[in-house]
Amino acid sequence: MRFQPVLPAVVLIAIAAALVAIRLITLWQLLAQPAGGAGAAWRWCGVTLAMLLLLGAATRPGFDPAEQTAAAIAPSGANVNVFFVVDRSGDTGIDDYGDGKPRMDGIRSDIDALIDRYPQARFAVIGFASRPSMDWPLSQDVWSLEPTIARLAPHDVVPGEEDQVDAAAAANVLRYQLIAAGQQYRDSTNLVFYFGTGASGSAAIQGEFDLGAGSVDGGAVFGYGIPSVAPSALNEQGLRLISEQLGVPYVHRQDDQAIAQAAPHLGPGGIQPAENPAASVDVIERTELYWVLTLVAAALLLLELYLTVREFRRNRMARRDVAQ
Repeated sequence: MRFQPVLPAVVLIAIAAALVAIRLITLWQLLAQPAGGAGAAWRWCGVTLAMLLLLGAATRPGFDPAEQTAAAIAPSGANVNVFFVVDRSGDTGIDDYGDGKPRMDGIRSDIDALIDRYPQARFAVIGFASRPSMDWPLSQDVWSLEPTIARLAPHDVVPGEEDQVDAAAAANVLRYQLIAAGQQYRDSTNLVFYFGTGASGSAAIQGEFDLGAGSVDGGAVFGYGIPSVAPSALNEQGLRLISEQLGVPYVHRQDDQAIAQAAPHLGPGGIQPAENPAASVDVIERTELYWVLTLVAAALLLLELYLTVREFRRNRMARRDVAQ
């Protein structure tokens, strides 16, 4: 059995320790009351166990396949970390992608296609405009990620920061995420996909992606929009510079292009050219067990809810009888 916690293990341990301490204080207060007894103690045990089970579910226990061939692992994206760096400035809301669609529509569509291309990978989403935001921590929970991608939209413009977009605002966040991924997932592959417009018309000093040699194994920089002299135009020069800093190719995206033409293929020998995709193979998926813990926790909490409602009704009836 292996664990893939949604939060760092230290944070989960700290939460568990605080929860146990609080529940022990509650038990002491409960037993000190004249009405306290075995029934109250059992109810305390049930609620406490439910909380601990929910914390256990946050560790995401599960069984990985005992054996997988390299050919099966690689194309699926197993042991691969995919980082989406998404421009959420006002320029991504401009309607010049494809047949008059917002640029953000193209970004969301391409992210969905990349998720399908690497179904066994772990994904993280880092948004930025003038500042970065960690929109989705590195996780393999694609089921929960997809609604987050569907809601991606340009950030609300902060007064005074309309022209302060930094195309490399996410550089530090990405660097620390790559370091953490390397520590948590040994021998994993890191792919970085950057989606943006190049901060055209920005008056801010532009940063750079200084991630260290060998930290990025592949990916691409995708540009959206129509190059022109307008302030909101696609800044291809800036995006090409970012692609050089990341060590990945630059691609001007169009809605009639398949993402497979730009996304690297992961073969048994590592990253292979996108022009030679391997045939798809069946991959044994990880068996998740967090749902078992949450199911038991839900049953315990529903029982506590039933007992609470029943106790409330009895007390109400007793007060009514006394009043009469």
